[in-house]
Amino acid sequence: EFIVNVKETGQILLVNYEDINNLKTTTIGAARFLHDGGWDVTKRYFLTAANQSNKIAVVDSKEQKLTALIDVDKIPHPGRGANFVDPTYGPVWVTSALGNEKITLIGTDPEKHKDSAWKVVRVLKGQGGGSLFVKTHPKSKHLYVDTALNPDPKIAQSVAVFDINNLDAGYQVLPIADWANLGEGPKK
Repeated sequence: EFIVNVKETGQILLVNYEDINNLKTTTIGAARFLHDGGWDVTKRYFLTAANQSNKIAVVDSKEQKLTALIDVDKIPHPGRGANFVDPTYGPVWVTSALGNEKITLIGTDPEKHKDSAWKVVRVLKGQGGGSLFVKTHPKSKHLYVDTALNPDPKIAQSVAVFDINNLDAGYQVLPIADWANLGEGPKK
């Protein structure tokens, strides 16, 4: 199946293309201004940002229904988001934001961490607004957060890195553009 965000309508389509000449479509109501998103670690739940509605919609791809509509801060922009195991709350999915410095962690394990599932469990403070992507890797102990659209060039040309096992310690800054030694001017 394809999952299609029909952006301004707030509708999410699940399109079964098993028979390409006879598509089967399930329509799920969510929130207006759907943008981008990604899977939780199990690949069962799809989390997608309704960025001008300041919400994250959670779709259960197995049951083909909306599981949750989660309020988040101004203009979430996850890219595909990031998944890791929070030391306190268990598996989480992460979004950053265009509209502010907040990095929002949402619990994603309704079986073993029921109290945290589909709720904002932690909000980290990043470098500033203008983030497009958050990334990690299953073998990494770090969460990487860009701020490519921040008006401050030093912030826009660097990446904040959090230690997943010590999130309260804040972030370290990797000055990527400085390290690249590209000279004067924008490095986007």
